[in-house]
Amino acid sequence: MRQYLKLMFLFAAGGLLYNLLELFYRGWTHWTMFFLGGLCFIALGAINEVIPWAMPLWQQMLIGAGIITGLEFATGCIVNLWLGWGVWDYSGIPGNILGQVCPKFFGLWLLAALAGIILDDCLRYWWWDEEQPHYNLGLTRQSSKIVWLPI
Repeated sequence: MRQYLKLMFLFAAGGLLYNLLELFYRGWTHWTMFFLGGLCFIALGAINEVIPWAMPLWQQMLIGAGIITGLEFATGCIVNLWLGWGVWDYSGIPGNILGQVCPKFFGLWLLAALAGIILDDCLRYWWWDEEQPHYNLGLTRQSSKIVWLPI
């Protein structure tokens, strides 16, 4: 039950943060983005649950941005192409795929992935007494060089 409540809280936090990001960036959001944001946040949190902490943070960011882009594409295919709700359309942006994802937003998702990974790790540490966050910045050849997050 504790695990279920933790995942529900993290899902809700991710959904809320995603809606706030959209409100700040484009001035409006859609209720489906709450669910997309929640899924993205849960998936970002799973990165350090599945992959060793020693993986360089930049690689975690790439994985996270790939996850966000994949979930955005799947959601866009459902809500925009299949249901026709027109929540977003990247058709006018170079390099887009079916108007649902594009390289421009992949760059934004890199930053969102970084924030999401760190926030999830901190929440798990602060509220559920999980492992203290620490990251390999990947700036040296020594993969064992770990940078501790000051908390």
